[in-house]
Amino acid sequence: MALTTRLEIVTIERQVYSAEVRMVVAPGVEGELGILPRHAPVITLLQPGELRITTETGQESFVIGGGILEVLPDRVLILADSVEAVDEIDIARAEEARRRAEVFLREHPAGEEQARMEGALRRSNVRLKVAQRRRQRPSSARATESSE
Repeated sequence: MALTTRLEIVTIERQVYSAEVRMVVAPGVEGELGILPRHAPVITLLQPGELRITTETGQESFVIGGGILEVLPDRVLILADSVEAVDEIDIARAEEARRRAEVFLREHPAGEEQARMEGALRRSNVRLKVAQRRRQRPSSARATESSE
């Protein structure tokens, strides 16, 4: 049996995920951070990006909107600003959010809303990039299987 560690992902609203995992790869502010069981204790900031989790049964992906990751002796805790399972991302909605943010930034180049809209644009771009990449993999794998 492989070593595992408990991963808990929470937002201000709820606990999103809690399970034993083999590995966590998180988007740290200084680059991707890989966490395996028995990792040294650490606290770091997370930026918007893809959170990849390896479990006993496979891989899961989430898009997080930033937050804090803490590695403790008995678990990994992620306090996320927002979390969304990749399979639940509505690509059309994310594209519309990106378009709205781009229009706003073109029409209002300065002001207090600019930072908020730049953050919305970054989050939309991350959601789209991760969702499109993850959704392409299964279909290309199916195409390979069906051609054999």
